[in-house]
Amino acid sequence: MRPLSNPTPNATLVGRVDRPGVGPCLVTLRGDDIFDITSAQAPTLRDLLELDAPAAYVRAATGTKIGTLSDLGQSLTLLPPPDLQAIKASGVTFAESMVERVIEEQAAGDADRADAIRQKVTSVIGDSLSGIEPGSAKAMEVKRVLQAEGLWSAYLEVGIGPDAEVFTKCQPMASVGYGADVGLHPISTWNNPEPEIVLAINSRGEILGATLGNDVNLRDVEGRSALLLGKAKDNNASCAIGPFLRLFDDSYSMADVETAELTLTVEGLDGFTLNGHSSMTKISRRPADIVAQTIGAHHQYPDGFFLFLGTLFAPIQDRDAPGQGFTHKIGDVVTIAEPKLGALVNTVKLSTDCAPWTFGTAALMRNLAGRGLL
Repeated sequence: MRPLSNPTPNATLVGRVDRPGVGPCLVTLRGDDIFDITSAQAPTLRDLLELDAPAAYVRAATGTKIGTLSDLGQSLTLLPPPDLQAIKASGVTFAESMVERVIEEQAAGDADRADAIRQKVTSVIGDSLSGIEPGSAKAMEVKRVLQAEGLWSAYLEVGIGPDAEVFTKCQPMASVGYGADVGLHPISTWNNPEPEIVLAINSRGEILGATLGNDVNLRDVEGRSALLLGKAKDNNASCAIGPFLRLFDDSYSMADVETAELTLTVEGLDGFTLNGHSSMTKISRRPADIVAQTIGAHHQYPDGFFLFLGTLFAPIQDRDAPGQGFTHKIGDVVTIAEPKLGALVNTVKLSTDCAPWTFGTAALMRNLAGRGLL
């Protein structure tokens, strides 16, 4: 596993580690030192985020030093930050990735047809979606024009229509963290990483912090039918989150999230390198609006949720055959980074070859009860 560094030593960072002989522990990072702050008051990240002032609680917690960043992957295993929270994701929130979804749909998941369709779609749509406000009068006029051209799509409906796409990425406790393998379903031959900001929200709908995520995507599966979204998105080890959750405090807020610049690097065993980026300044919907569409009187989350915000990244750089764009190969190392949130690094395998998910909510509750924390 690549060494993990802390680019923001003054940040309020929380996460989870698996301590040998103990189990999952709530930790904070101070410099390069890892402190276990698990307590009966906050035995889980879910409980921490339900407190009135989570960041203040973390900063005041004495805790016990259990190691340093160099111990991760050795005596300590870094887990993804969320535990009991639902893992939700919003899609088609950027114009560029929106167009790629239309291309996938038009190509019916066939990578060989993608380039020709991309040229056709781009010639009609152009930059008409750039800067458009979803649900606005301008958006409805664009919809009318595209319908007349026979290019209207379910992806455009959620991209520029009034209602955001919010789906379940994986079950609570099913995501993987920094240094873990991420999985591709064996049936997929056209797929890609999706570098995203992930928000942490408590049961009251309060946005309390942010981290990084990889919404691993199977383009060929989803392209065959939007109804296959679950199969395209939710597989063993198909959701990576981490390395730590940065809580909002005096030094970090939603303003930083809304101006975040993510970078993506994919390094293959074949010598191939892909560099991409995603700028939150180009998102079509305000993150707070997506949160409001997810939680409220219409839908409650008693344990809170983590929310992927979507990506600008469009995987069009050819890897093999001209015109086919990018697809993963086994052994790819994916690095998603942002200056204020650190870096999330994972290695690509088939989902059937990744470590199976065996430690769920029941196992966590039994573990915490056995430690006298419930």
